[in-house]
Amino acid sequence: MSQNEPGVSGAAQGPGDAPGGRARGDPPGGGGADPRSDPRADPLVDPRTDPWADPLVDPRTDPWADPGRLIAEQTRIGRLHPPPWSPPDGPLLAAGCFVAFARGEAGPGRAGDRAWVGAVLVDDACTVQAIVVREGRAGAAYEPGLLGLREGPMLLDALRALPVAPDVVLVDATGRDHPRRAGLALHLGAVLDWPSVGVTHRLLVHRHEPPPALAARGERLPVLLDGETVAMWVCSATGARPLVAHAGWRADAATAAEVVLRTTPGPARTPEPLRRARQVAREARSAAMTRAR
Repeated sequence: MSQNEPGVSGAAQGPGDAPGGRARGDPPGGGGADPRSDPRADPLVDPRTDPWADPLVDPRTDPWADPGRLIAEQTRIGRLHPPPWSPPDGPLLAAGCFVAFARGEAGPGRAGDRAWVGAVLVDDACTVQAIVVREGRAGAAYEPGLLGLREGPMLLDALRALPVAPDVVLVDATGRDHPRRAGLALHLGAVLDWPSVGVTHRLLVHRHEPPPALAARGERLPVLLDGETVAMWVCSATGARPLVAHAGWRADAATAAEVVLRTTPGPARTPEPLRRARQVAREARSAAMTRAR
């Protein structure tokens, strides 16, 4: 994660199937692969013929190739209204992803910065079901609203390597709290067609706004942009500074807050999928730095 962003190489490790028997590529919620949610299920299906098969349209294009293309994609997907998702009443399988850059960086960084990416699957018991670690290079320096240029391809690569599709993915980035209503948390969810939630320490559009005084776990306060609720300040641990739970792909702000609370075991402040993804990314960085000495 870039130091200026408001948020908090290996193979997948874990079982071949998640609870419920889902195989890799199955749509969240169980059952076999549905071509409407997974264009890979039938190679003859053209995702451009079904707006929900791949909301990013042509998978042969790279939305993070340059600022102009990214801005155009953000504008387009920020206007979409996909079917809403609600967390299941039963077990929840959540993914988290995080990028750790080399120590000692200051400012926005630059293209080519060395990075380590962690992606994990965590169940309701906070047990890690799968781990993916990747080493990569930043695609660009950080610019507010364009985090995808820096981290998008690396995070997408790690998430796609997970052995099963999660019910929801938590991303250390914003969602609809964004000038074009499509921060990286929402954008990744749209590319993968996975419900997604952003989790950060502060806002993006109103980045200088201090956090509200929320003292007890479960307390929350809506974040509005032009009259739209785009996120929720959430107290995830009594006495701790609140987090921002961002509406993402198929998840509104209230759902985002529910996911944050459900995946954060007391007395922790950070949701477990993000905490474990951050941990494995930092461990990989430390191991690489030790080998380089």
